[in-house]
Amino acid sequence: MPAANAYSPWYKHIWPWIIIAILTCSVTLTLSMVTIAVKNPDNLVNDNYYEAGKGINRSLDRELLGQALQLKAKLRLDELTGEVVLLLEGNSQPKTLELNLISPTQPEKDRGLILVQSPSEPGRYTGQLDDKVEGRRFVELLGVEDGKTWRLFEEELVDHDKDLMLGDEPIPGAEDRKQ
Repeated sequence: MPAANAYSPWYKHIWPWIIIAILTCSVTLTLSMVTIAVKNPDNLVNDNYYEAGKGINRSLDRELLGQALQLKAKLRLDELTGEVVLLLEGNSQPKTLELNLISPTQPEKDRGLILVQSPSEPGRYTGQLDDKVEGRRFVELLGVEDGKTWRLFEEELVDHDKDLMLGDEPIPGAEDRKQ
């Protein structure tokens, strides 16, 4: 095959083909990124910041109520049976509690269950998880005292057969608020 010279047609030179290949790759990658972005939207972004801010204030009020009631909880997840046992100390003993194990980044891994008070032990609550929950989670415990909802909320590393303590850390963002 003879070498391309200066007077041969453009398609017989290598440089135009290299430039076309770069442009083709660029367009292909851009279209694939746009397709991925459209098919997998970011669900962590909240469009209504005002409502989110009001919700934060409501959460702080509920956490301050939990602190005023001097609530502390010890939570244990049994790996074999899936049983959840919670021991609650403080000035509130409702019949049921709501426990939410919230994944920070994957909503499909969120778990919620109702814990029922043991008839023989007033501070002991039990519930049942259907599947294994492990890893970093926001642990939220909700209860009602005198018609007002209180809340214990902490970020914990959840692992089976390991005790989690709720109510033992200061409430972030409530340093300037009075109880």
